[in-house]
Amino acid sequence: MPLMPVKFTLQKRVKLAQGLWMLYWVSVIVGILIFSLGIFFKVELRKRSEMMDNNESHLVPNLLILVGLLTCGFNAFGGKVCHDSLDPMKYTKWKPMLKQYFMAGLGFNVVLLVVALLCFLMQFSVYLTLADGLKYSIRFYKDTDTPGRCFMKRTLDMTQIEFRCCGNNNFRDWFEVQWISNRYLDMSNDEVKDRVLSNVEGKYLMDSVPFSCCNPGSPRPCIQHHLTNSSAHYDYDLRIEELNIWTRGCREALFSYFSYMMNSIGALVLFTILLESTDMAGLKYLTTSLEAMADPENPECESEGWLLEKSVKETVAEALGKVKALVKPNQVQEGEEGAAPAT
Repeated sequence: MPLMPVKFTLQKRVKLAQGLWMLYWVSVIVGILIFSLGIFFKVELRKRSEMMDNNESHLVPNLLILVGLLTCGFNAFGGKVCHDSLDPMKYTKWKPMLKQYFMAGLGFNVVLLVVALLCFLMQFSVYLTLADGLKYSIRFYKDTDTPGRCFMKRTLDMTQIEFRCCGNNNFRDWFEVQWISNRYLDMSNDEVKDRVLSNVEGKYLMDSVPFSCCNPGSPRPCIQHHLTNSSAHYDYDLRIEELNIWTRGCREALFSYFSYMMNSIGALVLFTILLESTDMAGLKYLTTSLEAMADPENPECESEGWLLEKSVKETVAEALGKVKALVKPNQVQEGEEGAAPAT
């Protein structure tokens, strides 16, 4: 017995075909959106590639670009079938392909589900990549003359300005590294010399941050040097000067940005699965109702459409039987090849 049978008249078939045609083209637009978001995501990762030295982070945007293109092509074909379904001559040429199309649609939904899960699960990988990348960036911030690190300072400064953050975990990360190049230090100055000599590794460490950590909303000129010394500045107390510099770490700020993006894209992909399932179910009703017409030459006649020709249990049992039938001959053939010849 068919699963969820529905009676269709000519008017219902026409409305179903027209509605499905529009729905398929909505799916094409969603595919374009997924493709565009994949491109945008990849560009955003490329812009910060110096701080995210991990090729695995590009897996998700690459898959989104591919899935977006497949969504456009897959649904454009379905829209064409719906458009031609009410013309018997045009529909005939599509009919032999529909079985493979429905199987491909099932497989495509599985791929979409995997991509959606990756959007949610790969966020942890992005977090670890940011943690290592930002630590690396801060360490080599001063190496503007070193090949491969020439633009590290610019990238990190622009990131801190754009995302209103400072350091990896917080602004104190800058206290642990020498972020001013030796070429800009006056080694004849006793204060500079003493600071370098007092450090075991010979680094010029100080309680200061780059200008990009400054908050332009501060009512006073930015204090970026001697941050922990309240007596070094007039009317200054680090504990209450919340507007002086950004207190939020860049790892948290960037992860929030990428996490929001990946969650939004993942939700869009899940919505696409729902849309694809609706498209496929509607097309199944349309094609089965056309095939079940008692008199194909009389479009006015009623017909019955369904989702599955048999119940779910019978359909699954039949599919398993086909799989076993394909596996069994291969096992027999292997057994025959391995048998020793009789003497």
